[in-house]
Amino acid sequence: MTTRARLGAFLAAALSLIAAIGFSAMPQQAHAASLTQVTGFGTNPTNLNMYVYAPDRLATRPALLLMIHYCTGTASAVHNGGGRDYVTAADRYGFVIVYPEATRDGRCFDVSTQNALRRNGGSDSTGIMSMVAHARQRYNVDPARIVVSGISSGAMMTNVLAAEYPDVFSAASAFAGVPAGCFATTDGSLWNSQCSGGTLNKTPQQWGDQARAMFPGYTGAYPRIQLWHGTNDTTLAYPNFGEALDQWTNVHGVSRTPVSTDQPQSNWTRTRYGASGVVEGISAQGTGHDVPTAGMVSRAITFLGLDSTTGPTTTTTTTTPPPSSGCSVKASVNAWNTGLTTNLTITSAAQVRGWTLGFTLPAGQTITSGWSATYSPASGQVTARNVSYNADIAPGASITIGFQATHTGNAGAPSSFSLNGNTCTTA
Repeated sequence: MTTRARLGAFLAAALSLIAAIGFSAMPQQAHAASLTQVTGFGTNPTNLNMYVYAPDRLATRPALLLMIHYCTGTASAVHNGGGRDYVTAADRYGFVIVYPEATRDGRCFDVSTQNALRRNGGSDSTGIMSMVAHARQRYNVDPARIVVSGISSGAMMTNVLAAEYPDVFSAASAFAGVPAGCFATTDGSLWNSQCSGGTLNKTPQQWGDQARAMFPGYTGAYPRIQLWHGTNDTTLAYPNFGEALDQWTNVHGVSRTPVSTDQPQSNWTRTRYGASGVVEGISAQGTGHDVPTAGMVSRAITFLGLDSTTGPTTTTTTTTPPPSSGCSVKASVNAWNTGLTTNLTITSAAQVRGWTLGFTLPAGQTITSGWSATYSPASGQVTARNVSYNADIAPGASITIGFQATHTGNAGAPSSFSLNGNTCTTA
């Protein structure tokens, strides 16, 4: 396929997206805020454009969504087209949207060159992270709620950013992408026909190693990952969906065998991986490259934790565990230099539907990001609250949550745990 033909295929997908703006999973709201271009935002080696949408009513500590367009696309096209439901949600929940815009011929993002596939490498991803840093400071963004989503070329960049900057993003949702690094080339081209055709196959370990190589030496947590793909995609072939699931389950160290399978809509099959659903894949039967289709973005909003002003939606508590021996928490800390990650495994003797876990961080520790829960405040006496997919704890069952933090020398485990106000033992 020629370059012109490829771009034509991407353009056809883009037009389908624009035609789909009539749907919305949420009611539209009137607003005066508008898409605004930002200049002078920092290091920008490939001359990207930056646009921001900040709703009239921002949350006190807003989340930040990085929304990345498809080939031939623009910030305006995705803002008013396939990503419009994100805008409606931003108006409702007060989060900021940052749109990078490619300016090269064809308007694809670089996910192919050596510079593109390493942290701070000096290509598109470097400029994009300058945009994130600028917006974080300008809008007092909650650092634990920085997420990324993208379509096609933007989905490929979403996976690359999740691999290169796992210490920045807490979650990612990619619509019709490929594994991080799959589009790598050595001839200066930005197109990899083997990858686009779905014939670049690797083991989960190989894919995982390729993602980890983008941030050498990193031992912390990676973002939660949601992947969408249509079975009839002929632009970025459907086998890339399975390869990406191989990659991210390996990176997260969870089994490739799903812990649950369901059908949120009649033609969708959703599989979740890991006890907390840290990786999620949705296969859309009969759908081509023209994603997202109706209902998809609303599901992504929930997965990314954007459907509230403070974090993922919690469920009202109807049952609490009995005091003391009724619950226990096991803490596992992995520390390095001035950083650490902590996993907390919560076990309850009684049924719990909706939970909060209170604990005390050691002096000098500050949470910078977390997974499978929302955390507030970032230091001292912290409260972790369930997210939508792990609100229930069955009697005798366990769930695991975790966070990444900085420290000033004390890399100890948290203490003084309580579940829904009841004291827990430390396992």
